[in-house]
Amino acid sequence: MRGMRLDGRTAVVTGGAGAIGAAVCADLAALGADVIVADLDEAAAARVAESAGGRAVRIDVGDPASIEEFGAAVGAADILVHAAGVSIVEPFVTSDPSHWELMWAVNLRGPMLLTQRMLPGMLDRGWGRLVFVSSDGAKAGSGGEGAYAATKAGLFGLAKTLAREAARGNVTSNVVCPGPTDTPMLRRVASPELVEKLVKAIPLRRLGSADDVAGLVAYLCTDRAAYITGQTLSVSGGVTMQ
Repeated sequence: MRGMRLDGRTAVVTGGAGAIGAAVCADLAALGADVIVADLDEAAAARVAESAGGRAVRIDVGDPASIEEFGAAVGAADILVHAAGVSIVEPFVTSDPSHWELMWAVNLRGPMLLTQRMLPGMLDRGWGRLVFVSSDGAKAGSGGEGAYAATKAGLFGLAKTLAREAARGNVTSNVVCPGPTDTPMLRRVASPELVEKLVKAIPLRRLGSADDVAGLVAYLCTDRAAYITGQTLSVSGGVTMQ
């Protein structure tokens, strides 16, 4: 398909060693991008980088100093995909405020700081792609995930604001919201019975895969998606319809 290649583009993927992040790295590399797998888990990031043909660089998205070090080490990027995230499941009324701080730092402050570090170069070069991986739980609410949903919902406002501010610089900014997706994170918090209930609630009658999400993320990074910006797009098998 015309306009799908990313040769000569550098792509940073935070959370690149996670299930969705690794799939995004593989897809972007397959399109020709020079992929930087950014993750706290250096060993896992190195494995993804070796498989995708990119390089691994350590980052702690929740630590401003680490973000600065990462920016200095990496330099410029044309594509920035925020796939890092953390969720702690607990009822809101008994939840620990220290957990709120952690989720805020990783899910919202981190993307803000790293984007602030990388966006000026995109604007200077006149081309860029920002993709924020949020969650359908941030759109509809998710029991036991009040702080997670709140911090991931913050990405909606950030992405839309950046879409307006960066448009004249030919930089697009979009949000991808995975619905129920079969990842190790889901399997850690969901019992087999809950997974069965989730599947029954999905019109397509299956959990999503990391590849389902990565396909949309990769598309938004190409020139074929050059006229799409400020959007919040669900990959949910029909659970969320607009």
